[in-house]
Amino acid sequence: MRNTRALAVAGAAVAALGLSAPAAVAWDTPSNITALPSVIAPGGQLTITVDGCRGGGTATSNAFSPTRLSPVGGGKGNEGDRGGAGNGTARGTAVINSNARPGPYDITVDCNGRRMTKPHAFTVIGGVRGGIGGGSTTGATPTDMAIGGGLVAAAVVGGGVFWMRRRAERRI
Repeated sequence: MRNTRALAVAGAAVAALGLSAPAAVAWDTPSNITALPSVIAPGGQLTITVDGCRGGGTATSNAFSPTRLSPVGGGKGNEGDRGGAGNGTARGTAVINSNARPGPYDITVDCNGRRMTKPHAFTVIGGVRGGIGGGSTTGATPTDMAIGGGLVAAAVVGGGVFWMRRRAERRI
């Protein structure tokens, strides 16, 4: 009976140690990359937050220049027990390139000698050009002109038919 209890206690201790070991290893591994806002226009500022990046690091993407990530807080003041450098969070602000094409972009973080990529972390949207009616193209295409011309011609023909019918009704 004593051997069974000792074996059960030893097994529970090994299980507890085994479950806590991956958490301790993951503490210095970058995880949970967050980019806010998730939809942004060229020239906007993107805030990147990475958990498990205790000493800071670097964030890179095709949409912005490499950005330094700094540890958040120091565990003092308003941070209290909610975070700071003790929780291994790092944050940085990136400025989206003015020539970034619309679409989704990945963020790659180098932190503590480890690398992590979050695919489709944020999306760049296309801007509009002011002063030309909000269009983002350089002008009307031949198809646009043909459609517009067809509508104008249909309106002229329809107006002429209506006018001719009204004129014919007055004669009767």
